[in-house]
Amino acid sequence: MAAKKGKLFTEINITPLTDIFLVLLIIMMVVAPTFQSMDNAISVPEINSGVAIEQTNAEVAITKEGLMYINGREISSDNLTNELIAIKDSLEKPEVVVKADSQVRSSEIMKVMNAAQDAEYKKLIVAGEPLSKKEQKELIEENNG
Repeated sequence: MAAKKGKLFTEINITPLTDIFLVLLIIMMVVAPTFQSMDNAISVPEINSGVAIEQTNAEVAITKEGLMYINGREISSDNLTNELIAIKDSLEKPEVVVKADSQVRSSEIMKVMNAAQDAEYKKLIVAGEPLSKKEQKELIEENNG
């Protein structure tokens, strides 16, 4: 059989492109959970009510082991005041959000409060996990009954 002359091959084979996208999707599915690993290690205490916290603040996270992080970067507690002063200019509002594990001692949170005061921050917010209405009713019933 003789091939027709003058006819151009105009179709695009998308199989290799699909393979590349599937590999990238699998890589992202495997890597994505590691981005939130530090926040998952902290179980914040439960509170009755509250408002959402803006992410434009300086966030100090304290794990139950006593490790401190500012905006996801590990720091030592001795260097906390200097780190808060260093990032103050890059923030929209001079506010510190403390996300401490429920098993962290109050003295560790006081260190953050003192460091924020020394760094002249105007506001300090302690983050907590809001209780559901059902959990609030159960607590009231336990205390009254």
